[in-house]
Amino acid sequence: MLTDAAIARFRAKLHGDLIQPGDPRYNEARKIFNAAIDKRPALVVRCADAADVIAAVTLARDSNVPAAVRGGGHGVTGNALCDDGLVIDLSQMKRVRLDPGNRTARAEGGATWGDFDRETQAFGLATTGGIVPSTGVAGLTLGGGIGYLNRKYGLACDNLLSADVVTADGRLLNVTAQENADLLWALRGGGGNFGVVTSSEYQTHPVGPVLAGEVIYPLDQAKQVLRFYRDWSATAADEVRADATLLSGPEGPALDVILCYCGAIEEGGKALRPMRSCGSPIADSVAPVPYATVQNLLIDVFQPGRLHYWKAGFVQRLSDGAIEALVDFFAADVPGFFAAVAIEHLGGAVSRVAPQDSAFGHRDALHSLLVLRMWQDPADSEKNIEWARRCYRAAEPFLKGAYVNYLGDEGDARIKAAYGDNYERLRIIKAKYDPANFFRLNQNIKPASDGEKS
Repeated sequence: MLTDAAIARFRAKLHGDLIQPGDPRYNEARKIFNAAIDKRPALVVRCADAADVIAAVTLARDSNVPAAVRGGGHGVTGNALCDDGLVIDLSQMKRVRLDPGNRTARAEGGATWGDFDRETQAFGLATTGGIVPSTGVAGLTLGGGIGYLNRKYGLACDNLLSADVVTADGRLLNVTAQENADLLWALRGGGGNFGVVTSSEYQTHPVGPVLAGEVIYPLDQAKQVLRFYRDWSATAADEVRADATLLSGPEGPALDVILCYCGAIEEGGKALRPMRSCGSPIADSVAPVPYATVQNLLIDVFQPGRLHYWKAGFVQRLSDGAIEALVDFFAADVPGFFAAVAIEHLGGAVSRVAPQDSAFGHRDALHSLLVLRMWQDPADSEKNIEWARRCYRAAEPFLKGAYVNYLGDEGDARIKAAYGDNYERLRIIKAKYDPANFFRLNQNIKPASDGEKS
């Protein structure tokens, strides 16, 4: 347990800040993106540097209390917090350093994609990142990292070059392709199972203005448009990312297709024209815009303080049966604000990495499908969660596997489904770097036993 004496010794050497129950900042410190999460940690450690992280890991380990790691705090399951334990809060460690000559950027563990994009776009550079600016850089990467640039430049984890990681025994490891290479492989999609990432280095790419925006269709055109979208998106150029979403927003239900072309604007016009000409859209905002504009398209929807419930899986091919089932369910049971079935565009560069070359192995999926329900009144939680579960059941026969960053509290079988054939290798690496499963507040990979390592 955490003793007063141990906390006092820890506080004396802490460079950052320590927040406990009774502190006027406590309730604010335990807020995260998903307001459905209500946990009460014993300590929130706002770390200033890697030395603070090492000290916090040591305190939690020696006191035998759970430790949660908070980067952006965007995880829907609330693993960034814990009850009665210690939160290693990296939110003050937000610096992003760019090396324009080598086109690399290093982000501290609390940096968000908004922080990252501001720094890199000042030099006309970017890498695949989260489509909501408040998402943490490290957290998104550790789960794989889907984003608007993924078909051209791969997932966020495919662009991860190196990382500094504090392990369960309090060591700070430099992780590269040459040093601790097995751990780099695991960080590329293996979640927060292996340590605290205090900084991560990325390959960046030239990204200037993009051709991007939304094409919105009435719900009665959804089946026709989704069938066209399915066929067109399967053969689109790598520069194209197209996400099709059945949604119920403030203005009622619709099909919203977000398009982004990260290349020459003239070529983008030709590439996107077939999708923009499909059906009879009620709105089309596609235009040349700064990359930051498309990265901020969803900022008004994904505001902090709302309650969330998500369920998701991967789609090898969006069949006619899947389209019929999803649209029929959505049209028959139109929810209020806000519900969505988001079909995210994969393939391209994502598919050209072998499944065994990173912990993220779902390289054959052409789309990711996310059922998302969002609401504001806690009294409405039960009915909203039930709607999301029924919607997911309509989609489930057409899905395979799971995306770690969208996975809820769904049990060991779903965690194994997220890693597929890579799961046993991850267990062996977990046993090497965290044999006691200290880092367990995550989509947990249990360490292999001695007999299983051979």
